[in-house]
Amino acid sequence: MTATSDPSSPAPAPLRPADLVPPPVAIVPPPSTNRRFASYRTIAALILREMSATYGRSPGGYLWMIVEPVLGIALLTAIFSAGFRTPSLGTNFAIFYATGLLPFQMYSALQNNISSAVRYSRSLLAYPGVTFVDTLIARFVLTVLTQALVSFILISFIRAVYETQTVLEFSTILQGYAMIICIGTGIGLMNGFLFMRYELWARVWAIVTRPLVFVSGVILLVENIPKPYSEWLQWNPLVHAIARVRTGFYVHYSPPYIDEFYVYTVATVIGVVGMLFLSRHYRELLEI
Repeated sequence: MTATSDPSSPAPAPLRPADLVPPPVAIVPPPSTNRRFASYRTIAALILREMSATYGRSPGGYLWMIVEPVLGIALLTAIFSAGFRTPSLGTNFAIFYATGLLPFQMYSALQNNISSAVRYSRSLLAYPGVTFVDTLIARFVLTVLTQALVSFILISFIRAVYETQTVLEFSTILQGYAMIICIGTGIGLMNGFLFMRYELWARVWAIVTRPLVFVSGVILLVENIPKPYSEWLQWNPLVHAIARVRTGFYVHYSPPYIDEFYVYTVATVIGVVGMLFLSRHYRELLEI
């Protein structure tokens, strides 16, 4: 028995050309080019905020960044020139202590500023456009540029005023400062986590590192210290970095203990571990 069509049912309407066109697909607009630079704008804004908060509100502002090391160098020069005819290197006390104190000051500023960057920007991290990496980069860039400018101004002034009998090797000086930057950044990242995780550690660190300027080759050359103490001090990465900076000023100074691989290894390991802990725990530590 075959099925027959119901003559009373209406015939299907013929297809029109418009019915053959597929439905429109929603086109997602390409991401705005400005979004790619959002992080750069955030970092630039954080740098301006740091400049205003750190140097804009204090008396003297940026001038104090130059006055502070000038006073330190002048004090060391006055004390040691009264008891010694010449410094451990060269003939000028001011340039000798400047080549040790200025790199040490960059290290100290870097590790201090980076270790407190996340805590300082706690309120800003609640915004989705600001990440903890942005705060770290902002403080890193501002500190490095500020300390580099201070070093350039003071060393240029000393060499213009005094006959220092130094010959600058810029590549060697930059190598030394690169080591300083790596050490300060690595320790700053680790302390950034430890300071938030253990409040007591900040006080312990301040006490332990107070004599650091005396054991880093800033005032006395490590090789002039009797053994075995000089060998113990060589475990301090700052000793290698500051000695490398000085080799860029004194052409005949080349201490055999400088080990750049050791410095970069220590700084990288400490920095990577600190960064991993920060990225994993900074929100719970700040209770964001």
